[in-house]
Amino acid sequence: MSEKSETTGASYASAGVDIEAGDRAVELMKEWVKKTKRPEVLGGLGGFAGLFDASALKRYERPLLASATDGVGTKVDIARRMGVYDTIGHDLVGMVVDDLVVCGAEPLFMTDYICVGKVHPERVAALVKGIAEGCVLAGCALVGGETAEHPGLLGPDDFDVAGAGTGVVEYDQLLGADRIREGDAMIAMASSGLHSNGYSLVRNVVFDRAGWSLEQEIEEFGRTLGEELLEPTKIYSLDCLALTRTAEVHAFSHVTGGGLANNLARVIPDHLHATVDRSTWTPGAVFDVVGRAGNVERLELEKTLNMGVGMIAVVPEQSVDVALAALADRGVDSWVAGGITARGEHREGAALTGDYAK
Repeated sequence: MSEKSETTGASYASAGVDIEAGDRAVELMKEWVKKTKRPEVLGGLGGFAGLFDASALKRYERPLLASATDGVGTKVDIARRMGVYDTIGHDLVGMVVDDLVVCGAEPLFMTDYICVGKVHPERVAALVKGIAEGCVLAGCALVGGETAEHPGLLGPDDFDVAGAGTGVVEYDQLLGADRIREGDAMIAMASSGLHSNGYSLVRNVVFDRAGWSLEQEIEEFGRTLGEELLEPTKIYSLDCLALTRTAEVHAFSHVTGGGLANNLARVIPDHLHATVDRSTWTPGAVFDVVGRAGNVERLELEKTLNMGVGMIAVVPEQSVDVALAALADRGVDSWVAGGITARGEHREGAALTGDYAK
């Protein structure tokens, strides 16, 4: 036994956990969390649980609570490599709240979980800043969270984020497969880029196969590779909720991991089929660049990436013009991408046809 071990006792700090740094991080993040506060939120940051006044739900006849949880996958590696931490929170919020809004639920509040190898207070505060900004864009409150320091399991600069959200929808306004009818139209809403899915494929292509660096200027992007890959996920929740108040909507589909066809099939009833026409839009440059750089087959791209569509609204034909106008008024790039037909000989719930517009 060494002399040091005989005279110096073990401590949390010597094991790699810095409680004071954690406290400093909490102080730095308070101002950002405060910006997300809704009237129903009670108390402030620092309690053991976030409080939300459920009496606000009394205006509902039969309120249904919806919940969702998600992370942002290996996109955190891009943020870590670039040293940019205040945008990844937008991705986290988008992944959670836009799953909630698929059923027509208004996002009410979120909690987050940030796991780090070492607490760097300013870095943690930047992560929370991004989450808080995303919550503002989604109209929901950030009522609490947890920052965990895992020395020995994660490197000093490694981190991951996850979040959970709760929303509410009136029972008779619940959206989904049972509302969809033959003849309905599908309105696509443009994505802001890759969003937060498929980064294991993308990272393999651009780093391992193409050998590019994040600082490399890519002509097709008009900016660096890192800037393109870190483009935040578009958050659609308020746009979708506004659409339900303006036009008749039967269903939404949030296009995440698994691609457009697979996510759309999740909301299509067994007796119907959704056909998406590729010729109605041109995917952003990032999808073509990744495909060419990795010699990735189109089917593989389409089942991994969103290909330029982040959300689909299924609406009756007579609501198309009103829906498109409403989305345009909110600055959402949208278009009719296909329609709903009888299943017939189709074995799958949704399929893509044609070639992408040039």
